Amino acid sequence: MTIGKDTRRSSYMFEYALAAGLTASGADAYLLHVTTTPSVSYVARTDGFDCGIMISASHNPFRDNGIKIVNRYGEKAEEELIALIEDYLDGKLCVFGQAWKELPYATGENIGRSIDYAEGRNRYVGYLISLGKHSFKGLKIGLDCANGAAWQIAKSVFDALGATTYVIAAEPNGLNVNLDCGSKNLNRLKTLVKEKELTVGFAFDGDADRCLCVDGSGKEIDGDDVLYICGKYLKERGELSQNTVVGTVMSNLGLVNGLKEEGIETVRTAVGDRFVYEYMQRNGLRLGGEQSGHVIFSKYATTGDGVLTSLKLMEVALEKKSSLTALAKGFHKYPQKTVNLRVEERQAAVEDSEVLASVKEMEEMLGEKGRVLVRVSGTEPLVRVMAEAETEELCNRVVERVCAALKARGYAK
Repeated sequence: MTIGKDTRRSSYMFEYALAAGLTASGADAYLLHVTTTPSVSYVARTDGFDCGIMISASHNPFRDNGIKIVNRYGEKAEEELIALIEDYLDGKLCVFGQAWKELPYATGENIGRSIDYAEGRNRYVGYLISLGKHSFKGLKIGLDCANGAAWQIAKSVFDALGATTYVIAAEPNGLNVNLDCGSKNLNRLKTLVKEKELTVGFAFDGDADRCLCVDGSGKEIDGDDVLYICGKYLKERGELSQNTVVGTVMSNLGLVNGLKEEGIETVRTAVGDRFVYEYMQRNGLRLGGEQSGHVIFSKYATTGDGVLTSLKLMEVALEKKSSLTALAKGFHKYPQKTVNLRVEERQAAVEDSEVLASVKEMEEMLGEKGRVLVRVSGTEPLVRVMAEAETEELCNRVVERVCAALKARGYAK
């Protein structure tokens, strides 16, 4: 098994604990050290590992942490395996026809080994460089590494391709990952792009499976823009399978309409790059992603990859000899408003009859010119209320109405 980690302080503790547990059970632990989630996926599928483990809480602050598990194909582990692990952590495990209180330890020569495998990370960097179809010589490119896993990798790739790089948030201390930087906060990158008159700037998150951008004009380029730009480009080249792009329920209505005008169908899945990838895999599709910056190019990767996304955007911009802002002009983004409410009984809240009635009331008001989405967070005790409409005023009105219903029912303050 191969293990990677991001830069948060607790990642080191978890790395040692995982390596000890794996070797005590008889498995070999190959340590990639600080690296990105997509690199763990790449190494797992190309080097014949049984699975890969990434220690990270992605875009969350340093206090949070967790693990992501990928199978031998570099895909997120099956739900059945995750459920089995969670059962074991809860003290109940039934496999091979019997219940186990503890898994047996290896002894003697059967004890596993802990192996430095930085070479795997280095090969991943080489793989990314090989995907660069153009020289970046003469281009000034900003990189916001979120004080996270991309802090060395991103610069290495862009330097190798000839860019003049300007790097910020690349001084991790274990406590500053995602702190006022990265894909969650583009303000520092915008300032850098403006002050240094850069061609473009790219921002990653803590484990670098996301990428958002700031064009030379200062315009933000989000995941929906990426899907539009790259979807059109792949269709023009005859490389967009079934002329279909996969988004999520959070994808902007303007993206759906804009791609439709280009003869491209949009499929929406539940929120989460896992669901996007699973749909792509089942249907043989090439491009999918989320507004938040997870974008999957299935020809090259089995997960969202922030650095890969930045390279593919540069490819389109250089091929078309155009800025990202100009390339994204083909669709009108509907205003969106999202409010996060801290709610302990999340599922009960989103299934409450009066909350549902407020949602229906707002949907009827918007008709086909907007939508309402109420969903639970997958990682935090939050209910997210999102409205999309023709004006910001309408968005605010819709969100306020649904939030008021949640508060009136006692789910939130």
